[in-house]
Amino acid sequence: MGRVALMFCIAVPAVVFLFSSSPVTVNMPVLKGFNFSGGITVIPELVALLLALSIYTAAFIAEIVRSGINSVSDGQKEAALSLGIGPVKTLKLIVIPQAMRAIVPPLTSQYLNLTKNSSLAMAIGYPDLVSVFAGTTLNQTGQAIEIIAMTMAVYLTLSLATSLVMNVYNKKVMLTER
Repeated sequence: MGRVALMFCIAVPAVVFLFSSSPVTVNMPVLKGFNFSGGITVIPELVALLLALSIYTAAFIAEIVRSGINSVSDGQKEAALSLGIGPVKTLKLIVIPQAMRAIVPPLTSQYLNLTKNSSLAMAIGYPDLVSVFAGTTLNQTGQAIEIIAMTMAVYLTLSLATSLVMNVYNKKVMLTER
């Protein structure tokens, strides 16, 4: 499972980046006149947006994981320890698989909340980006309903894809009845 996740997180974007013939240039910032030229520009709004969403969402996810682990009864942990299974293996083989059944449903809701919160944060933090799509394009075409429907379709697609992936994973970890 870890290798597949690593492939999707690193290898697939790297292959797409290389085959899209995107130029990769690394240059050091140089002082020219009264300003710097080159390097990477970090926008303060992006840093604030990233920190706020990360800390806010991490707090909720940490609480979900904590409550999921606490939902496993102490008898399970004590039975594993009495069989001579160490604390790390107990957590890995007994507690986490049972806790995932309680963790996945609220975690799905939290991921969907993150999608909604990031869209709101983009509208507030980057009004120029939103104005290009919903402002300039709207003024050029004059078709407000279609532009807003396209924006809604993008977020609907993201939400449905997130929900689909999490529901498939939930079915995998769900307890099967006989």
